[in-house]
Amino acid sequence: MLAIEATDLRKTYARSLLGRGGHEALRGLALAVPRGSAFGLIGLNGAGKTTFIKILLGVVRPTAGTVRVLGGSPDDVAVRRRIGYLPERLQLPPHLSGRAFLASVARLKGLGSAEAEVGRQLGRVGLAGDAARRIGGYSKGMRQRLGLAAALLGAPELLVLDEPTDGVDPLGRAEVRHVLAEERARGATLFLNSHLLSETERVCDRFGILAAGRLVRQGTLTELCGSGTRWRVRFAPGCDAAALARLGFFAGDEAGAFFCEADDAAALDARLQRARETGALLVELQPALRDLEQVLAEAVEAA
Repeated sequence: MLAIEATDLRKTYARSLLGRGGHEALRGLALAVPRGSAFGLIGLNGAGKTTFIKILLGVVRPTAGTVRVLGGSPDDVAVRRRIGYLPERLQLPPHLSGRAFLASVARLKGLGSAEAEVGRQLGRVGLAGDAARRIGGYSKGMRQRLGLAAALLGAPELLVLDEPTDGVDPLGRAEVRHVLAEERARGATLFLNSHLLSETERVCDRFGILAAGRLVRQGTLTELCGSGTRWRVRFAPGCDAAALARLGFFAGDEAGAFFCEADDAAALDARLQRARETGALLVELQPALRDLEQVLAEAVEAA
């Protein structure tokens, strides 16, 4: 089953009286996100990511095409109640405490008496000790954590997260990743939009590259960034690097790994067998991946 399904989705903003607009933000976007997956939508500024998120949430209506969210329409209030949303430009009332703000969000979500739920989510994002403080005194990272807690209220089936770790320190990012892993474990679908590609790689199992309003590439990290013939190999300390070099293994990264080329599984196995004959002990083998940033640049240029 699909959490998100878009078919030939188009959105054109009409030109205003001041001469603004007239921009085609989405140009026939087609996308399918399975339930329970973690999907990362990446692209440059102006690619159409924010427009697509607004359509998912029923804030903007498409010019043409169709979109289904959790099997229903984004305009359906019952569907929207099953979605948790963290916006990129988070606006929070500075006069309220973190706890009071979450309580108000819980009421809007129809959760009724949700004191225990509010406390639980504050604890999950590391704000239990600051729950009584006014939001006006929160740092940017703390406000981002509070926004995530608001999105988590009520165990939504779909989490739409726009730059979820923006302004969060490295330790906080690890904590956010842990929370998102817990959400996936309970069956929630994650849909992330982020410029922090390294963070997106750590959270998501599928990716889509949006360029000029079109989804130009999508797939797993291996499908997008792997060559299919290049492998990263790590041997136990003490291996004969010179002998391995003669066999076609060349040093590659700071972790002491080697890289090799093999057209298929049989060729790879034969190359590794020759390495073992030199006394090398294999401890790690995985496809060699390019940086997602490099793949994004290539996809945008080709589009």
